[in-house]
Amino acid sequence: MAPLDQTRKASQKAASEDTGIASRLLAWYDAHHRDLPWRVTPGAFARGIRPDPYRVWMSEVMLQQTTVEAVKAYFRNFVEKWPTVEALAAAPADDVMKAWAGLGYYSRARNLKACADLVTLKGGRFPDTEAALRVLPGIGAYTAAAIAAIAFDRPAAVVDGNVERVVTRLYSIETPLSEAKPEIRAVVEKLVPQRRPGDFAQAMMDFGATICTPKRPRCLLCPVHEHCSAILTGDPERFPVRLPKDDKPLRRGAAFVAERVDGAVLLRKRPEKGLLGGMTEVPTTGWTARVDGATTADAAPFPADWRRAGQIGHVFTHFALELEIFHARVIGDAPSGHFWSLAHEISGEALPTVMKKVIEAAIPGATKRRNSH
Repeated sequence: MAPLDQTRKASQKAASEDTGIASRLLAWYDAHHRDLPWRVTPGAFARGIRPDPYRVWMSEVMLQQTTVEAVKAYFRNFVEKWPTVEALAAAPADDVMKAWAGLGYYSRARNLKACADLVTLKGGRFPDTEAALRVLPGIGAYTAAAIAAIAFDRPAAVVDGNVERVVTRLYSIETPLSEAKPEIRAVVEKLVPQRRPGDFAQAMMDFGATICTPKRPRCLLCPVHEHCSAILTGDPERFPVRLPKDDKPLRRGAAFVAERVDGAVLLRKRPEKGLLGGMTEVPTTGWTARVDGATTADAAPFPADWRRAGQIGHVFTHFALELEIFHARVIGDAPSGHFWSLAHEISGEALPTVMKKVIEAAIPGATKRRNSH
């Protein structure tokens, strides 16, 4: 057989395998898809049903570096408070940050509001192409592809962590994941079907989350096991290949919980830019991702009978943090740049998780009181 004919046959075989993987995953998705509050049912476009781009966008921003289970309640709360992009744009930024508190990666919340403002300014419609979506605040390559595919049925290559794991196992990609992303994207681009690309994107995500899991993948239930080369190695968990991780640096500091006689807690707002930007906190020493802060009561923001109330730990993306907690009961007005949050209002403040831990260490139950006033 001539070399050209061999090349053509190999190409046809590869294309057939790609089509087989896509069709099998779509059939599996039709039967086993997860029921999520932002989704429409499989095959919706064929039935003339269009997903709401606002809900797709909202869910995809929330799901960045966050689990599905953590996102569900936040998503429901947001779309109940602000059912349209125009409603979100009209909301005060502080209210959006408060509603986001605890979900982490707070630049996402700031970008969410900025994006809603811009989309509303341009008429309230999300663009339907990856290129146009990427112009919007907070929308990178992955999120643009996901919105284009899921909301508008565009044949876009949607590659998240689940998809990376599935592809590296299917094709036994030995390149370390940090260097393999272009290779993985090229594979996904070939796999994406022209029909039902949005369902295919969600099928890949669900398949990675429920079958092709990081540990103990359920290979016996895999609908594409006959296409998977990692099964032949006997060790699919080896993929994706990762380089050894550096240990996260440990930073230290102190936090000061001032409590008024009526149970109010002294808070302040962090700068808009930087770590936990725009969120609310108790006074702390000057720790950052790069430097330690003071760890003793001598660094308190004002004189008081500061007593040690324990220590908390928190892990950020690039570093771990240990904070010594000090508590004092005080009277008087709030210092400049600070404010008193009443006991029944604390649970509604824009407190990141690390600050909830701090306050709970000093005043157990303080962040769980509900505002019934």
